[in-house]
Amino acid sequence: MMAASRPRATLPIGVAHFSSIMLPPAEFAKIAGRAGFSRIGLRLHPAFPGAPYYELPVGSAAAGELKAVLAGEEVEVFDIEFFVIDPSFDASSVESTLAAAANIGARRLSVCGDDQDHARLLSNFSDFCVLAGRYGLAVDVENMGWRVVKAFEDSIDLVRGAGIENAGVLVDGIHFFRNGAALAELRANLDKVKHVQICDVAGPAPTKPEEMIAEARSGRLPPGEGELPLRDLVAVVGTAASISVEVPLVGSVAPEVHLKHLFNCAERMVRPDR
Repeated sequence: MMAASRPRATLPIGVAHFSSIMLPPAEFAKIAGRAGFSRIGLRLHPAFPGAPYYELPVGSAAAGELKAVLAGEEVEVFDIEFFVIDPSFDASSVESTLAAAANIGARRLSVCGDDQDHARLLSNFSDFCVLAGRYGLAVDVENMGWRVVKAFEDSIDLVRGAGIENAGVLVDGIHFFRNGAALAELRANLDKVKHVQICDVAGPAPTKPEEMIAEARSGRLPPGEGELPLRDLVAVVGTAASISVEVPLVGSVAPEVHLKHLFNCAERMVRPDR
């Protein structure tokens, strides 16, 4: 049965699975859609050892259930997380995940670069993009302060070095500003930016890797509740890239309440008149 029609933002707004990672994909899609989101990201590959993720093999009951929910709630899967391109990375080893991503209608994959050997990093990233392309998927590099590809300019350099059409850059609010990037850099490289995740933060920027990790995983705030110039960021991006929000649920707030609040905050960013 089709869900009752709900107000939507003029521009589609997505939400990352990490915002309520305890929810299985179908339940996350349902709650996100009813909160107002048009798109979701899903975590189908662990971001780090022991990190939560979900499997949706092609032809599985779980994949079928998700597809039914997506159709009923008028929600689409935009991106799939998360692949770490480190020295041991082998694109062929995750092909089943790419097939699963394509099967549920995903468009893009998110990666980070964590290999000091730049030639190998570039080669593995390129191989991954080629493989993703066979499934109709694109690949976005997200910079992180504790990784080798730690600054926005590093992600741009990797994508331009690969020179592959389906390679792009993911700008995350925390990682972009906390690692020294300026909006002028974003404006100059907007042709490579395909996905922007907005979130907020307050206080001095952490300098130690463990502190950066802690902030990224449990210190994010909903857009507009911290100190980052997110309105300026969104204004620069305009309609050039997809917008989503990523703020992990911390504490005892119900997922329904958390996701609805995130949607309201994100909508105020993309529609200042609201």
